[in-house]
Amino acid sequence: MAWLLVIVAGVLETGFAVCLKLSHGFTRLWPTVAFCAFALGSFGLLTISLKKLDVGPAYAVWTGIGAAGTAIYGMVFLGDLVSTLKIVSISFVIIGVIGLQLSGSAH
Repeated sequence: MAWLLVIVAGVLETGFAVCLKLSHGFTRLWPTVAFCAFALGSFGLLTISLKKLDVGPAYAVWTGIGAAGTAIYGMVFLGDLVSTLKIVSISFVIIGVIGLQLSGSAH
């Protein structure tokens, strides 16, 4: 259950990063409100999951999902540059997170 919370928190991290961009420096109301909601949800779920999980792997999964998800969202929906190097790099982030998770989480 704790890992499910980390995964949902990572998806919410993607949401708050995207909303941060869409808020244009907190000058647009609804993206700013959405940023706050996603951030509170993400940090809240991560906090709850850390009661049961080691901080290193949990944090790596959380940030990995957020980083990869945000980059993918940007390329698909926001017109960010798509390149082979970017896709390979996102793949390395995901592989690294999986490797860290498999390397020693005993819970």
